[in-house]
Amino acid sequence: MTLHDEGPVGADALDRVTWALRRAELAVTALKEQRLRSLGMAAAHYSLLIAVHVDPGLAGAELARRLNVTPQAVASLVARLEGRGQLERRPHPRHRHVQELHLTDAGRDALRKADSVIAEIEQQITEKLDTKSSSQLKALLDQVTDAIQQVQPADPLNRPVTLRKDGTPG
Repeated sequence: MTLHDEGPVGADALDRVTWALRRAELAVTALKEQRLRSLGMAAAHYSLLIAVHVDPGLAGAELARRLNVTPQAVASLVARLEGRGQLERRPHPRHRHVQELHLTDAGRDALRKADSVIAEIEQQITEKLDTKSSSQLKALLDQVTDAIQQVQPADPLNRPVTLRKDGTPG
């Protein structure tokens, strides 16, 4: 039996692009959570509200796919936001068992306030980078997205998985 001195990960694990992306994602998410808390909102609330704003009439199942969460998580969050008067469910015009999600005036107001907070975070980041670096970073991240779409396997139902410009599966 040979004893291997290799660890459970490669020596370059913490130097990988994917790890740098994850660290950045965690840092941005933590800051969003901290700043949105003053509005009584979590980052997940903002994500759901902006997804419904961008595509009014989404059903819960489609929203779950786009946000990469379980339908149960969406149902719970929808119920919470509906209880706050920020979302409303409307019957689908053709499918009687499907309900469409729409923002209410209170939902649009909450989204407007939250987006102002997110815009401040964006400004903090871009000020540290400068305009040219910010543009380069966005272009590089778009290239990462394109590269992933080219190598990403189909989902279990053999449907191709693609990402929208906003990063959500679609």
